[in-house]
Amino acid sequence: MNKIIAISMIMFIVLISVSFTKGQSGIEWSKLIRIDQIRGDIQFIADDLTEGRAPGTYGEKLAATYIADRYVQIGLKPLFDTYFQPVPFVGITADPNITLHIKTRKGPMTLQYKKDMVIWTGVAEEEVSIEDAPLVFVGYGIYAPEYKWDDYKGLNVKGKIVVMFVNDPPATKKEPDLFEGRAMTYYGRWTYKYEEAARRGALGALLIHVTDMAGYPWQVVETSWTGEQVYIDEPQKVAPLKIMGWMTQEKAEQLFKMSKKKFKKMLKIAGERKFKPVDLKATLSVSVKNSIRRFKGINVVGYFPGSDETLKREAIVFTAHYDHLGKGTGEGDVIYNGAFDNASGVAGLLAVAEAFRRLKEEGYEPFRSVLFVAVTAEESGLLGSRYYAQHPGWPKDKLIANLNLDGVNVWGPTKDFVPMGYDRTSLEAIFNKVAKEMNIELVPDPFPEKGYFFRSDHFSFARFGIPAVSVDAGIQFIGKPENWGKELMETYTAKHYHQPSDEYDPSWPLTGAKQHVEFVLRVGWELASSDFRPEWKPGREVRIPE
Repeated sequence: MNKIIAISMIMFIVLISVSFTKGQSGIEWSKLIRIDQIRGDIQFIADDLTEGRAPGTYGEKLAATYIADRYVQIGLKPLFDTYFQPVPFVGITADPNITLHIKTRKGPMTLQYKKDMVIWTGVAEEEVSIEDAPLVFVGYGIYAPEYKWDDYKGLNVKGKIVVMFVNDPPATKKEPDLFEGRAMTYYGRWTYKYEEAARRGALGALLIHVTDMAGYPWQVVETSWTGEQVYIDEPQKVAPLKIMGWMTQEKAEQLFKMSKKKFKKMLKIAGERKFKPVDLKATLSVSVKNSIRRFKGINVVGYFPGSDETLKREAIVFTAHYDHLGKGTGEGDVIYNGAFDNASGVAGLLAVAEAFRRLKEEGYEPFRSVLFVAVTAEESGLLGSRYYAQHPGWPKDKLIANLNLDGVNVWGPTKDFVPMGYDRTSLEAIFNKVAKEMNIELVPDPFPEKGYFFRSDHFSFARFGIPAVSVDAGIQFIGKPENWGKELMETYTAKHYHQPSDEYDPSWPLTGAKQHVEFVLRVGWELASSDFRPEWKPGREVRIPE
């Protein structure tokens, strides 16, 4: 097998070496990108006027219209009848007056909304009630045959609520590469946990929030899973869960204790392959009243056609999500502006499109077509990009690769870059080539345990077999102390991620954004200006049960 992989990689490299046929020696890359344009786009998209850009709101429409107007200025052609691709959604908003009741061997427990738990429903019904549904602990809630791992062990979970930890089981000394070691796999993501529970016919699922395991504090759960929850409004192969939610570690510890179990022991046994589901001898009751809203979200799509008669039928897709969490309630600042996440990424997307236009003006045209897709509802579970990947308006087998921007570096240039997933495909050679030319070091994800590869819109393409990379800047900032970047990102995650404080800052130099955009532009140009077709490395493709 190793010999086969080695031969495959040699073939990839040879293909790349003979495929770059478009002359590039005269291109002055940095002059193609203007910081003032990036700044202006971030300012408008993240302004209070767009009201946090939640799907199906005035703010979303305003931001989408702005992006479409920029497409017109740039000269992109609409892929559909207009630049707008309508996305059918149903929004379900739970009345916050929810109390979750649990009966245990040692007596009742009551969990308060937001303080102890967050609950919502996946079914579009005005009221969803559950009465005395049995609770069963299923460890990490994973079925992974390739790892010989099954947390369900044939358990019939119909009519039951499954309780589980987020993230993957930990690697061990005997198996250091179990579930890719320190790095989170898709099995560790909350999306997978709910999907697997639904496939097995469970009534509902509760995730136990442990900050280190989730990768974010409880306040992110409060802001991300309260208010309207959005779903694609199309028939699904699997019936949705009636109840989904999170509970705090403190309440999970209490639940285990009242079920005559110890939290630490449950955590330990959940990390063993021999783990078997544990009946908690407890039941759950809850009633959720919902407001239902059906509406159309908006993906904004434009493209430049390729110049080669044959290769123009193929396309490179650039993506960035423009939605955020909308408006909250209460006093003070309640608008979730999402400046870094992800007005900056959309500004980067537009800057790449601008650069392609300027290249055309200088006599350089890509062989392949180039698509630019600003997607909605990323914060709702990558829904806009998933819908686009399912309905791309372009032959799927002609979508060559996806390059995604989610958080363009606004603070300053870095020595390193972290392209999420680039090493899973033969795209790796192109990334290495561009990095060498720009004197940038490509490094592994510094926070692999947070599962960033599965948390942005490129994953919607990867799950359908299209080589896809989300291009992140690194954390080694030029001219800053060694740990400055790591501390910066840790502070952002703890204090500003999915909070109203993620706002545009006029002091941002955006020199890092210019570097970031140039890197993505040059990778995209290499792909669009060659006949090289990237492929997944053997065994590295994304496999998702559908």
